[in-house]
Amino acid sequence: MKRKHLLFLFAFSMVCLSQSSAQTYDFQNTKLSDDIRIDLLLRQLTLDEKISLLSTNLGVPRLGIPARGTYEGLHGLALGGPAAMNGKKEVDGKQVNNDVPTTIFPQAYGLGCTWDRDAIRQVAEVEAEEARYYAQSGKARRCGLIVYAPNADLARDPRWGRTEESYGEDPYLTSQLSVAMVRGLQGNHPRYWKTAALMKHFLANSNEDGRDSTSSNFDERLFREYYSYPFYKGITEGGSRAFMASYNAWNGTPMCIHPCLDQIARQEWGNDGIICTDGGGLRLLVNAHHAFPTLTEGAAAVVKATTGQFLDQYRPYVEEALQKGLLTEADIDRAIRGNIKVALKLGLLDGEVHDCPYDDIGTDSTMTPPYRRAGVAQTVREVTAKSVVLLKNDQLLPVNTQKVRRIAVIGPYADKIVQDWYSGTPEREVTILEGIREEAARQGIEVTYIPDNRMGQAEALAREADMAVVCTGNHPYGTRPDWFFCPVPSDGREAVDRKSLQLPDEDLLKLIYRANPNTVLVLVSSFPYAINWSHAHLPAIVHITHCSQEQGHALADVLFGKYNPAGRTTQTWVTDITELPPMMDYDIRHGRTYMYYQGQPLYPFGFGLSYTTFQYGELRVVQNDKKVLKVVVPVTNTGARDGEEVVQLYVHYLSPKAEHPVLQLRAFDRVAIAAGQTREVTLTIDRMDLSYWDAARHVFVPESGPIELRVGASSADIRCTSVIK
Repeated sequence: MKRKHLLFLFAFSMVCLSQSSAQTYDFQNTKLSDDIRIDLLLRQLTLDEKISLLSTNLGVPRLGIPARGTYEGLHGLALGGPAAMNGKKEVDGKQVNNDVPTTIFPQAYGLGCTWDRDAIRQVAEVEAEEARYYAQSGKARRCGLIVYAPNADLARDPRWGRTEESYGEDPYLTSQLSVAMVRGLQGNHPRYWKTAALMKHFLANSNEDGRDSTSSNFDERLFREYYSYPFYKGITEGGSRAFMASYNAWNGTPMCIHPCLDQIARQEWGNDGIICTDGGGLRLLVNAHHAFPTLTEGAAAVVKATTGQFLDQYRPYVEEALQKGLLTEADIDRAIRGNIKVALKLGLLDGEVHDCPYDDIGTDSTMTPPYRRAGVAQTVREVTAKSVVLLKNDQLLPVNTQKVRRIAVIGPYADKIVQDWYSGTPEREVTILEGIREEAARQGIEVTYIPDNRMGQAEALAREADMAVVCTGNHPYGTRPDWFFCPVPSDGREAVDRKSLQLPDEDLLKLIYRANPNTVLVLVSSFPYAINWSHAHLPAIVHITHCSQEQGHALADVLFGKYNPAGRTTQTWVTDITELPPMMDYDIRHGRTYMYYQGQPLYPFGFGLSYTTFQYGELRVVQNDKKVLKVVVPVTNTGARDGEEVVQLYVHYLSPKAEHPVLQLRAFDRVAIAAGQTREVTLTIDRMDLSYWDAARHVFVPESGPIELRVGASSADIRCTSVIK
């Protein structure tokens, strides 16, 4: 009798479990509007569940909403790498690394150098596919569908330690590439997102030293026209509904509680999704900014500012704030509403409906992992080649395979690829040395190698070779993954700004050049250097960033002429650190960026050479109305090689009344043109981008005076102009 009773209880519990797993909720009805579904879910949630949703986890197990968190994704998913974003755990006293492979592209700084929207979108599409694969296959310890990318911060100063994470100093270029990254991550489905793009770091977070307590001070016009512009476009054009509030304050108010989060980003721009703190932001709000005496008061302020995700411990302080009446359940509802919206767009609220076309990715155990699929490595190779900037070339490149029979490859970054703090771990990497050796073997060229000049060995190799290729630059995290550790003054990283712009190995370059005048500098770096001696003496200089798993193949393609370089600088490369305003001066009108810089740069913004030449024809305005300004310029490849040209349109305001920048990028296109061919290049400007912020009226006002359109190959190489009114 007792056994029968137990069997009955077991059977009954199985039925209940089955009913529970199959249970449907009204918020799962995909025929209802998003707002109604969110309202219905909020009614179902307990207070404890609402508090849980203030974390980075979107899951509610009781209601069948799967747990989904976050991945870093500036240039590939970081499910491992130096920061161990997929986690390291200790088993039997030993550290076990939980890295899983992902596809790794050049650093974001290098992606910016492509000036190529389509390339950035391709990068994001690869990331999104891998995020879904790992989140839904169970092959990674963490399951994330929110990707921390792009970094829409502006690199106003090359000393900024996180320059490597940015697309450069210009708001228009950064906005265009940010929009491309957002669209690639989220996909083009009318209802669902493949992943959610969470932009970093809002706002004006471009100093690392003291970042947890300093204030970035500037007026509302710079806020609207410069610092917030990429975020604004990422939301209104890209469709991002998520961003991270930065550590710093703006004009004295810490960003994670700043009124502009709600008043501008949510109410004006329409970000009805996630706003989160940066890592440890709550504690720093109290202990570094000293904005509140207790963590409880700080937590209440964060939630009331509609910042709905904490990236540190928060629960006891939120609970205490509720008990003391500093916070209400309605405040939490308002803050987490955006989190729920993002979960809805990812298809997490649909239950068993599975209308989301991305739900099956990774569920088939026989599926080829995305990072091994045909074409992915080639995509990385092409994007990396697009990122290479040819800074100088006195007819040494591409390699003359008829005359060069021996190449000496020298330097610390010739035979290793160093992943940065937010990199993942690629399954396979090709170093510069490997790429050069592979291509040289096809040409019957001998390659020798040494990492440094101990006992003069590098000089000896260079002397015996027909060409020397020296690969040097910075270490992305200072050789040791400790906060605040950067032993070389010209290195920088998160938490540490650069103290020098000098290239430490320029003495090595002098010795190699003395041994062999046919010396190529391959600058493998995350930011600009003041390489004045190298520019004055070396016949060829190329720039490439760290991290790409196809770095070696891509660079060899450029060096040997299989790929004609067309990368462009995204910052003004100054000749000396003394040309820069004080680090904490956030008013760029005091001489920062190409828009206000008064000196003669080493390399101007938008600069890059090619193995061919391009000629520009007459600029024609083909449309000029209240919404759009459209121009056409014929560009002819006058050289003997096929190549790409980055056609750039800048505006110069002839009326001084509104105190505009000297020059502003307002359109660009990277176009392929065969040798001897002409291409009509169309550039389109949104008329709103020819307006300025009127601080008195708090609105954008169209420029009423004449405007000179300047089209050319860089900000300092204008080929044709036209004046419009």
